[in-house]
Amino acid sequence: MPTNLAKRVLLIEAEALRALAERLGDEVVRAIKILKNCPGKVVVTGLGKSGLVGQKISSTFASTGTPSFFLHPAEALHGDIGMLSKGDVILALSNSGETGEILQLIPYFKRLELPIIALTGKPDSTLAKSAETVLDVSVKEEACPYNLVPTASTTAMLAMGDALALALLEEKGFKPEDFALLHPAGTLGKKLLLKVSDLMHTGDRLPVVGSEAPMKEVILTMSSKMLGHAAVVEKGNMLGVISDGDLRRAMEKFPDLFSKKAGEIMTRNPKTIGPDALAVDALSKMEKMNITALLVTDDPSGKHLVGIIHLHDLLKAGVV
Repeated sequence: MPTNLAKRVLLIEAEALRALAERLGDEVVRAIKILKNCPGKVVVTGLGKSGLVGQKISSTFASTGTPSFFLHPAEALHGDIGMLSKGDVILALSNSGETGEILQLIPYFKRLELPIIALTGKPDSTLAKSAETVLDVSVKEEACPYNLVPTASTTAMLAMGDALALALLEEKGFKPEDFALLHPAGTLGKKLLLKVSDLMHTGDRLPVVGSEAPMKEVILTMSSKMLGHAAVVEKGNMLGVISDGDLRRAMEKFPDLFSKKAGEIMTRNPKTIGPDALAVDALSKMEKMNITALLVTDDPSGKHLVGIIHLHDLLKAGVV
């Protein structure tokens, strides 16, 4: 059954990772120390399937604050070796440890005094013997029914690369904010970089009325600004807010609603947030309080209104 075959593949690869985790030792500590002290870039190299895995590992290093690039060993032998500089670290991937193109590069690595970290399934291979530290990523068997196609071995190699990158991330004190700076177009970047001040409505876009404003003026202001809210401000101080919900409740409570003034139906002590708060914090506050907008104030008393931010602003910005 295809399901059983697929399950077998997953179980074999899972077992390979379990065995890999169990045999980790001091060599990982040495590798992370070398990577942490690297003044240059982490240069990842590998051929074939190992090369594809290496490209992903290099990308993970780069996206988590460790400068890195992938060096194709064949291209390196035809000029790309000029991309290397003193201070770089080589992360060489080869399951056999005998990949010809990588072995040909070793003298050049040594000439530049670049430390080599080897990820190989053969700890006694030529590559391993040339490395400062060796990470044994050998597997008992490939998931291929003929034990030929690189499957479990590439999974183990990829997982070890992730382990190195993420352990290094923690060693360096890399934070979510740092990740966001490297991913400005991504959802996380938007969540961690955008501030309330970047999205809030200000100036003429603010729906503001005085406490003595008649209800007709309040409704016209709310309609024209299209935010479903009107801040009630008097002599520079915010007194309260009128929301769509406040209007509905006032209609039920006061049959003569249009004879009332803004100050009579407003909600006092409205929910506020500061302009320097993260947009994601504004979203969290709205969700927690089941509201659709927050007034933005920039003083400890919460009375000086500088803006308003609506749930729709957060949706448009991709923060949600």
